[in-house]
Amino acid sequence: MRLLYTLFWWLSLPIVLGRLWVRGRQEPGYRRHIGERLGFYRQQAGASIIWVHAVSAGETRAAEPLIRALLKRYAGHQILLTHMTPTGRATGELLFADVSARVVQSFLPYDINWMIKRFLRYFSPQICVLIETEVWPNLVAQCKRHQVPVALVNARLSEKSLRKARRLSALILPAAQAITCVAAQSGPDAERLKALGVGKMIVTGNMKFDVSPPAKMAERGAQLRDCFGARPVFLCASTRDGEEDLILKAFCELHKHDALLVITPRHPQRFDQVAAMIGAYGLKQVRRSALDFEAGLEKLPADVQVVLGDSMGEMYMYYAACDVAFIGGSLIPLGGHNLIEACAMARPVLTGPHTFNFSEITEDAIAIGAAIRVADPAALMTQAFTLIGDAGKRKSMGDNAHAFFLQHQGATDRTMALLAECSTLQ
Repeated sequence: MRLLYTLFWWLSLPIVLGRLWVRGRQEPGYRRHIGERLGFYRQQAGASIIWVHAVSAGETRAAEPLIRALLKRYAGHQILLTHMTPTGRATGELLFADVSARVVQSFLPYDINWMIKRFLRYFSPQICVLIETEVWPNLVAQCKRHQVPVALVNARLSEKSLRKARRLSALILPAAQAITCVAAQSGPDAERLKALGVGKMIVTGNMKFDVSPPAKMAERGAQLRDCFGARPVFLCASTRDGEEDLILKAFCELHKHDALLVITPRHPQRFDQVAAMIGAYGLKQVRRSALDFEAGLEKLPADVQVVLGDSMGEMYMYYAACDVAFIGGSLIPLGGHNLIEACAMARPVLTGPHTFNFSEITEDAIAIGAAIRVADPAALMTQAFTLIGDAGKRKSMGDNAHAFFLQHQGATDRTMALLAECSTLQ
Protein backbone atom coordinates (compact mmCIF):
# COMPACT_ATOMS: atom_id res chain seq x y z
CA MET A 1 0.00 0.00 0.00
CA ARG A 2 2.83 2.39 0.80
CA LEU A 3 4.36 1.70 -2.64
CA LEU A 4 1.07 2.73 -4.27
CA TYR A 5 0.96 5.80 -2.03
CA THR A 6 4.48 6.77 -3.08
CA LEU A 7 3.64 6.23 -6.76
CA PHE A 8 0.63 8.49 -6.34
CA TRP A 9 2.91 11.17 -4.84
CA TRP A 10 5.28 10.91 -7.80
CA LEU A 11 2.46 11.19 -10.33
CA SER A 12 0.93 14.11 -8.44
CA LEU A 13 4.15 16.04 -7.96
CA PRO A 14 3.84 18.23 -11.12
CA ILE A 15 0.30 19.16 -10.08
CA VAL A 16 1.41 19.88 -6.50
CA LEU A 17 4.24 22.14 -7.68
CA GLY A 18 1.89 23.90 -10.11
CA ARG A 19 -0.56 24.49 -7.30
CA LEU A 20 2.26 26.00 -5.21
CA TRP A 21 2.97 28.47 -8.00
CA VAL A 22 -0.71 29.37 -8.39
CA ARG A 23 -1.18 29.88 -4.65
CA GLY A 24 1.92 32.04 -4.74
CA ARG A 25 -0.03 34.69 -6.67
CA GLN A 26 -1.93 35.56 -3.49
CA GLU A 27 0.64 34.39 -0.93
CA PRO A 28 4.21 34.84 -2.29
CA GLY A 29 5.65 32.60 0.43
CA TYR A 30 4.48 29.55 -1.52
CA ARG A 31 6.99 30.42 -4.27
CA ARG A 32 9.92 30.62 -1.88
CA HIS A 33 12.22 27.83 -0.68
CA ILE A 34 10.73 25.33 -3.15
CA GLY A 35 14.00 23.36 -3.09
CA GLU A 36 13.39 22.55 0.58
CA ARG A 37 10.08 20.92 -0.31
CA LEU A 38 12.06 18.60 -2.60
CA GLY A 39 14.76 17.72 -0.08
CA PHE A 40 17.47 20.28 -0.93
CA TYR A 41 18.81 22.51 1.85
CA ARG A 42 21.20 25.36 2.53
CA GLN A 43 20.57 25.84 6.24
CA GLN A 44 23.50 25.15 8.52
CA ALA A 45 22.62 23.28 11.68
CA GLY A 46 24.65 21.97 14.57
CA ALA A 47 25.38 18.35 15.43
CA SER A 48 22.64 18.02 18.07
CA ILE A 49 19.23 18.57 16.50
CA ILE A 50 15.76 18.25 17.99
CA TRP A 51 13.30 18.28 15.12
CA VAL A 52 9.81 19.74 15.69
CA HIS A 53 7.28 19.71 12.85
CA ALA A 54 4.42 22.24 13.04
CA VAL A 55 2.51 22.29 9.79
CA SER A 56 1.02 25.80 9.95
CA ALA A 57 0.46 28.83 12.17
CA GLY A 58 -1.84 27.21 14.72
CA GLU A 59 0.47 24.26 15.33
CA THR A 60 3.47 26.58 15.52
CA ARG A 61 1.83 28.64 18.25
CA ALA A 62 0.90 25.44 20.07
CA ALA A 63 4.54 24.32 19.90
CA GLU A 64 5.94 27.53 21.39
CA PRO A 65 5.95 26.49 25.08
CA LEU A 66 7.42 23.09 24.20
CA ILE A 67 10.18 24.56 22.04
CA ARG A 68 11.14 27.05 24.74
CA ALA A 69 11.18 24.25 27.32
CA LEU A 70 13.38 22.12 25.02
CA LEU A 71 15.79 25.01 24.48
CA LYS A 72 16.05 25.56 28.22
CA ARG A 73 16.55 21.91 29.20
CA TYR A 74 18.83 20.90 26.31
CA ALA A 75 21.16 23.86 26.14
CA GLY A 76 23.58 22.14 23.76
CA HIS A 77 20.91 21.45 21.12
CA GLN A 78 19.35 23.37 18.26
CA ILE A 79 15.71 23.14 17.27
CA LEU A 80 14.91 22.33 13.65
CA LEU A 81 11.40 23.74 13.15
CA THR A 82 9.70 22.57 9.94
CA HIS A 83 6.45 23.67 8.35
CA MET A 84 4.29 23.07 5.29
CA THR A 85 2.81 26.58 4.95
CA PRO A 86 4.34 30.05 4.66
CA THR A 87 2.09 31.30 7.48
CA GLY A 88 3.56 28.63 9.74
CA ARG A 89 7.07 29.69 8.84
CA ALA A 90 6.30 33.38 9.30
CA THR A 91 4.70 32.65 12.68
CA GLY A 92 7.82 30.75 13.74
CA GLU A 93 10.07 33.63 12.71
CA LEU A 94 7.97 36.01 14.79
CA LEU A 95 7.66 33.79 17.86
CA PHE A 96 11.33 32.77 18.05
CA ALA A 97 13.05 35.96 16.91
CA ASP A 98 14.74 36.23 20.30
CA VAL A 99 16.29 32.73 20.00
CA SER A 100 16.81 32.64 16.24
CA ALA A 101 20.43 31.49 16.64
CA ARG A 102 19.14 28.21 18.06
CA VAL A 103 16.00 27.72 15.97
CA VAL A 104 16.56 26.68 12.34
CA GLN A 105 13.48 26.83 10.12
CA SER A 106 12.70 24.91 6.95
CA PHE A 107 9.88 23.48 4.90
CA LEU A 108 9.40 19.75 5.29
CA PRO A 109 9.89 17.82 2.03
CA TYR A 110 6.97 16.04 0.44
CA ASP A 111 6.34 12.51 1.69
CA ILE A 112 8.47 10.77 -0.94
CA ASN A 113 11.08 8.33 0.34
CA TRP A 114 14.22 9.78 -1.26
CA MET A 115 13.28 13.32 -0.23
CA ILE A 116 12.74 12.26 3.39
CA LYS A 117 16.03 10.32 3.31
CA ARG A 118 17.91 13.41 2.11
CA PHE A 119 16.28 15.45 4.86
CA LEU A 120 17.23 12.97 7.59
CA ARG A 121 20.79 12.55 6.33
CA TYR A 122 21.33 16.30 6.06
CA PHE A 123 20.04 17.25 9.52
CA SER A 124 20.48 13.94 11.43
CA PRO A 125 17.88 14.79 14.10
CA GLN A 126 17.98 12.95 17.41
CA ILE A 127 14.20 12.90 17.66
CA CYS A 128 11.18 13.84 15.52
CA VAL A 129 8.38 15.66 17.37
CA LEU A 130 5.16 15.95 15.36
CA ILE A 131 2.60 18.51 16.54
CA GLU A 132 -1.10 17.56 16.69
CA THR A 133 -2.08 15.48 13.61
CA GLU A 134 0.82 15.33 11.17
CA VAL A 135 1.48 11.62 10.52
CA TRP A 136 3.00 10.85 7.12
CA PRO A 137 3.54 7.18 6.22
CA ASN A 138 6.92 7.52 4.46
CA LEU A 139 8.20 10.02 7.00
CA VAL A 140 7.46 7.68 9.91
CA ALA A 141 8.88 4.68 8.04
CA GLN A 142 12.12 6.47 7.17
CA CYS A 143 12.51 7.75 10.74
CA LYS A 144 12.18 4.16 11.96
CA ARG A 145 14.73 2.99 9.39
CA HIS A 146 17.18 5.71 10.45
CA GLN A 147 16.52 5.01 14.16
CA VAL A 148 14.99 8.42 14.82
CA PRO A 149 12.28 8.14 17.52
CA VAL A 150 8.96 9.74 16.54
CA ALA A 151 6.76 11.47 19.13
CA LEU A 152 3.28 12.75 18.29
CA VAL A 153 2.49 15.45 20.84
CA ASN A 154 -0.49 17.69 21.56
CA ALA A 155 -2.18 14.98 19.53
CA ARG A 156 -5.82 15.16 18.57
CA LEU A 157 -7.98 12.96 16.35
CA SER A 158 -11.62 13.68 15.61
CA GLU A 159 -14.22 11.01 14.86
CA LYS A 160 -14.26 12.23 11.25
CA SER A 161 -10.48 11.82 10.94
CA LEU A 162 -10.66 8.38 12.58
CA ARG A 163 -13.22 7.22 10.03
CA LYS A 164 -11.00 8.48 7.22
CA ALA A 165 -7.95 6.73 8.71
CA ARG A 166 -9.86 3.46 8.96
CA ARG A 167 -10.76 3.66 5.28
CA LEU A 168 -7.00 3.88 4.60
CA SER A 169 -6.08 1.43 7.33
CA ALA A 170 -3.52 -0.49 5.23
CA LEU A 171 -1.56 2.76 4.89
CA ILE A 172 -2.26 4.62 8.14
CA LEU A 173 -2.19 1.81 10.73
CA PRO A 174 1.45 0.77 10.10
CA ALA A 175 2.49 4.44 10.39
CA ALA A 176 0.54 4.90 13.63
CA GLN A 177 1.97 1.70 15.10
CA ALA A 178 5.52 2.81 14.27
CA ILE A 179 5.22 6.01 16.33
CA THR A 180 7.38 5.77 19.45
CA CYS A 181 5.11 7.67 21.85
CA VAL A 182 2.02 9.87 21.84
CA ALA A 183 0.92 12.73 24.09
CA ALA A 184 -2.83 13.15 23.57
CA GLN A 185 -4.79 16.32 24.29
CA SER A 186 -7.74 14.52 25.89
CA GLY A 187 -9.16 11.16 26.91
CA PRO A 188 -11.43 10.88 23.84
CA ASP A 189 -8.48 11.76 21.57
CA ALA A 190 -6.44 9.04 23.29
CA GLU A 191 -9.19 6.45 22.76
CA ARG A 192 -9.44 7.27 19.07
CA LEU A 193 -5.65 7.12 18.69
CA LYS A 194 -5.59 3.75 20.45
CA ALA A 195 -8.00 2.50 17.80
CA LEU A 196 -5.23 3.10 15.26
CA GLY A 197 -2.85 0.92 17.25
CA VAL A 198 -0.43 3.51 18.66
CA GLY A 199 1.79 2.18 21.41
CA LYS A 200 3.04 4.21 24.41
CA MET A 201 0.60 7.02 25.11
CA ILE A 202 -0.41 9.37 27.90
CA VAL A 203 -2.98 12.16 28.14
CA THR A 204 -1.12 15.42 28.72
CA GLY A 205 -3.72 18.07 27.91
CA ASN A 206 -3.37 20.88 25.39
CA MET A 207 -0.07 22.79 25.33
CA LYS A 208 -1.83 25.89 24.04
CA PHE A 209 -2.96 26.50 27.62
CA ASP A 210 0.72 27.00 28.50
CA VAL A 211 1.22 29.84 26.01
CA SER A 212 1.56 33.13 27.89
CA PRO A 213 -0.26 36.05 26.25
CA PRO A 214 2.45 38.49 25.10
CA ALA A 215 2.47 41.66 27.18
CA LYS A 216 2.98 43.71 24.01
CA MET A 217 -0.23 42.32 22.50
CA ALA A 218 -2.20 43.17 25.65
CA GLU A 219 -0.83 46.71 25.50
CA ARG A 220 -1.68 47.03 21.82
CA GLY A 221 -5.13 45.64 22.56
CA ALA A 222 -5.68 48.45 25.05
CA GLN A 223 -4.50 50.98 22.45
CA LEU A 224 -6.79 49.49 19.84
CA ARG A 225 -9.75 49.55 22.21
CA ASP A 226 -9.08 53.19 22.98
CA CYS A 227 -9.02 53.81 19.23
CA PHE A 228 -12.43 52.16 18.89
CA GLY A 229 -13.91 54.47 21.47
CA ALA A 230 -16.86 53.73 23.76
CA ARG A 231 -18.65 51.45 21.30
CA PRO A 232 -19.03 47.76 22.20
CA VAL A 233 -16.84 45.49 20.06
CA PHE A 234 -17.84 42.09 18.66
CA LEU A 235 -14.91 40.05 17.34
CA CYS A 236 -15.34 37.23 14.82
CA ALA A 237 -11.98 35.47 15.00
CA SER A 238 -10.32 33.04 12.60
CA THR A 239 -13.24 33.04 10.19
CA ARG A 240 -13.19 30.69 7.22
CA ASP A 241 -14.34 30.89 3.62
CA GLY A 242 -18.15 30.83 3.64
CA GLU A 243 -18.56 32.25 7.13
CA GLU A 244 -17.92 35.95 6.56
CA ASP A 245 -20.87 36.24 4.19
CA LEU A 246 -23.16 34.64 6.79
CA ILE A 247 -21.83 36.91 9.54
CA LEU A 248 -22.10 40.10 7.50
CA LYS A 249 -25.64 39.28 6.36
CA ALA A 250 -26.76 38.64 9.94
CA PHE A 251 -24.96 41.78 11.14
CA CYS A 252 -26.80 43.91 8.60
CA GLU A 253 -30.20 42.30 9.29
CA LEU A 254 -30.02 42.25 13.10
CA HIS A 255 -27.75 45.18 13.90
CA LYS A 256 -29.65 47.17 16.53
CA HIS A 257 -26.71 48.53 18.47
CA ASP A 258 -23.79 50.82 17.74
CA ALA A 259 -21.50 47.79 18.07
CA LEU A 260 -18.33 47.63 16.00
CA LEU A 261 -17.76 44.36 14.15
CA VAL A 262 -14.16 43.11 13.89
CA ILE A 263 -13.45 40.25 11.47
CA THR A 264 -10.08 38.45 11.37
CA PRO A 265 -9.97 35.87 8.54
CA ARG A 266 -7.98 32.73 9.31
CA HIS A 267 -5.94 32.80 6.10
CA PRO A 268 -4.06 35.91 4.90
CA GLN A 269 -4.62 35.17 1.21
CA ARG A 270 -8.31 35.94 1.81
CA PHE A 271 -7.88 39.42 3.30
CA ASP A 272 -8.65 41.24 0.04
CA GLN A 273 -11.57 38.92 -0.72
CA VAL A 274 -13.17 39.62 2.66
CA ALA A 275 -12.56 43.36 2.28
CA ALA A 276 -14.44 43.27 -1.03
CA MET A 277 -17.25 41.32 0.63
CA ILE A 278 -17.59 43.93 3.39
CA GLY A 279 -17.76 46.64 0.75
CA ALA A 280 -20.42 44.71 -1.17
CA TYR A 281 -22.67 44.91 1.88
CA GLY A 282 -22.28 48.69 1.87
CA LEU A 283 -20.50 48.71 5.21
CA LYS A 284 -17.79 51.26 5.90
CA GLN A 285 -14.59 49.54 6.95
CA VAL A 286 -11.04 50.20 8.13
CA ARG A 287 -8.23 47.68 7.74
CA ARG A 288 -5.83 46.93 10.58
CA SER A 289 -2.95 47.53 8.16
CA ALA A 290 -4.06 51.18 7.88
CA LEU A 291 -3.59 51.71 11.63
CA ASP A 292 -0.09 52.89 12.56
CA PHE A 293 0.61 52.09 16.21
CA GLU A 294 4.01 53.76 16.11
CA ALA A 295 2.53 57.07 15.03
CA GLY A 296 -0.23 56.84 17.62
CA LEU A 297 -3.78 55.72 16.91
CA GLU A 298 -6.48 58.28 16.30
CA LYS A 299 -10.10 57.67 17.27
CA LEU A 300 -11.94 55.52 14.75
CA PRO A 301 -14.54 57.56 12.84
CA ALA A 302 -18.04 57.00 14.19
CA ASP A 303 -19.37 55.86 10.80
CA VAL A 304 -16.94 52.91 10.55
CA GLN A 305 -18.94 49.72 11.08
CA VAL A 306 -16.36 46.99 10.43
CA VAL A 307 -12.65 46.60 11.15
CA LEU A 308 -10.87 44.01 9.02
CA GLY A 309 -8.06 42.35 10.94
CA ASP A 310 -5.64 41.87 8.04
CA SER A 311 -2.60 41.00 10.15
CA MET A 312 -0.88 37.88 11.45
CA GLY A 313 0.28 37.06 14.96
CA GLU A 314 -1.99 39.59 16.67
CA MET A 315 -4.93 37.51 17.86
CA TYR A 316 -4.24 38.31 21.51
CA MET A 317 -4.46 41.99 20.61
CA TYR A 318 -7.85 41.53 18.98
CA TYR A 319 -9.17 39.52 21.93
CA ALA A 320 -7.92 42.18 24.35
CA ALA A 321 -9.78 44.85 22.39
CA CYS A 322 -13.17 43.12 22.19
CA ASP A 323 -16.16 42.60 24.48
CA VAL A 324 -17.39 39.30 23.01
CA ALA A 325 -15.54 36.84 20.76
CA PHE A 326 -16.85 34.31 18.26
CA ILE A 327 -14.46 31.49 17.26
CA GLY A 328 -14.65 30.82 13.52
CA GLY A 329 -14.64 27.63 11.53
CA SER A 330 -17.70 26.54 13.49
CA LEU A 331 -20.69 28.06 11.65
CA ILE A 332 -20.00 25.69 8.75
CA PRO A 333 -18.84 22.06 9.10
CA LEU A 334 -15.09 22.67 9.32
CA GLY A 335 -14.63 21.60 12.94
CA GLY A 336 -13.89 24.97 14.52
CA HIS A 337 -10.73 26.39 16.07
CA ASN A 338 -9.53 26.44 19.64
CA LEU A 339 -10.92 29.00 22.06
CA ILE A 340 -7.90 29.04 24.39
CA GLU A 341 -6.54 32.45 23.37
CA ALA A 342 -9.91 34.08 23.99
CA CYS A 343 -10.12 32.39 27.41
CA ALA A 344 -6.57 33.53 28.23
CA MET A 345 -7.71 37.10 27.70
CA ALA A 346 -10.83 36.53 29.87
CA ARG A 347 -13.33 37.09 27.07
CA PRO A 348 -16.79 35.49 26.81
CA VAL A 349 -16.81 33.05 23.90
CA LEU A 350 -19.43 32.18 21.30
CA THR A 351 -19.07 29.17 19.02
CA GLY A 352 -21.13 27.62 16.26
CA PRO A 353 -22.51 24.07 16.06
CA HIS A 354 -19.49 22.51 14.30
CA THR A 355 -16.64 22.01 16.77
CA PHE A 356 -15.61 18.40 16.16
CA ASN A 357 -11.91 19.31 15.93
CA PHE A 358 -12.00 20.61 19.51
CA SER A 359 -15.04 18.80 20.87
CA GLU A 360 -13.94 18.10 24.45
CA ILE A 361 -12.36 21.49 25.15
CA THR A 362 -15.41 23.28 23.70
CA GLU A 363 -17.87 21.21 25.72
CA ASP A 364 -15.83 21.77 28.89
CA ALA A 365 -15.79 25.53 28.30
CA ILE A 366 -19.55 25.53 27.76
CA ALA A 367 -20.09 23.45 30.90
CA ILE A 368 -18.04 25.85 33.07
CA GLY A 369 -19.93 28.88 31.74
CA ALA A 370 -17.07 30.30 29.68
CA ALA A 371 -18.69 29.74 26.28
CA ILE A 372 -22.10 29.56 24.62
CA ARG A 373 -22.95 27.51 21.54
CA VAL A 374 -25.25 29.04 18.91
CA ALA A 375 -27.09 27.26 16.13
CA ASP A 376 -26.78 29.66 13.20
CA PRO A 377 -25.66 33.18 12.16
CA ALA A 378 -28.89 34.83 13.33
CA ALA A 379 -28.57 33.21 16.75
CA LEU A 380 -24.91 34.22 16.84
CA MET A 381 -25.67 37.88 16.28
CA THR A 382 -28.64 37.83 18.67
CA GLN A 383 -26.55 36.25 21.43
CA ALA A 384 -23.67 38.65 20.81
CA PHE A 385 -25.95 41.68 21.15
CA THR A 386 -27.57 40.16 24.25
CA LEU A 387 -24.16 39.82 25.92
CA ILE A 388 -23.15 43.29 24.78
CA GLY A 389 -26.18 44.62 26.68
CA ASP A 390 -25.44 42.60 29.83
CA ALA A 391 -22.18 43.71 31.46
CA GLY A 392 -22.68 41.37 34.43
CA LYS A 393 -23.04 38.30 32.23
CA ARG A 394 -19.98 39.30 30.20
CA LYS A 395 -17.93 39.71 33.39
CA SER A 396 -19.08 36.35 34.73
CA MET A 397 -18.30 34.51 31.49
CA GLY A 398 -14.94 36.27 31.19
CA ASP A 399 -13.96 35.26 34.72
CA ASN A 400 -15.02 31.67 34.01
CA ALA A 401 -13.01 31.69 30.79
CA HIS A 402 -9.84 32.83 32.53
CA ALA A 403 -10.30 30.27 35.32
CA PHE A 404 -10.78 27.59 32.65
CA PHE A 405 -7.51 28.68 31.02
CA LEU A 406 -5.56 28.50 34.28
CA GLN A 407 -7.01 25.13 35.31
CA HIS A 408 -5.76 23.40 32.19
CA GLN A 409 -2.11 24.43 32.27
CA GLY A 410 0.75 21.94 32.68
CA ALA A 411 0.65 19.98 29.41
CA THR A 412 4.15 21.11 28.43
CA ASP A 413 5.78 19.68 31.56
CA ARG A 414 4.00 16.37 31.06
CA THR A 415 5.05 16.29 27.41
CA MET A 416 8.67 17.02 28.31
CA ALA A 417 8.67 14.06 30.71
CA LEU A 418 7.33 11.79 27.98
CA LEU A 419 9.97 12.92 25.47
CA ALA A 420 12.72 12.21 28.00
CA GLU A 421 11.41 8.65 28.37
CA CYS A 422 11.09 8.03 24.63
CA SER A 423 14.48 9.34 23.50
CA THR A 424 18.14 9.55 24.37
CA LEU A 425 18.15 13.35 24.70
CA GLN A 426 20.61 14.61 27.31
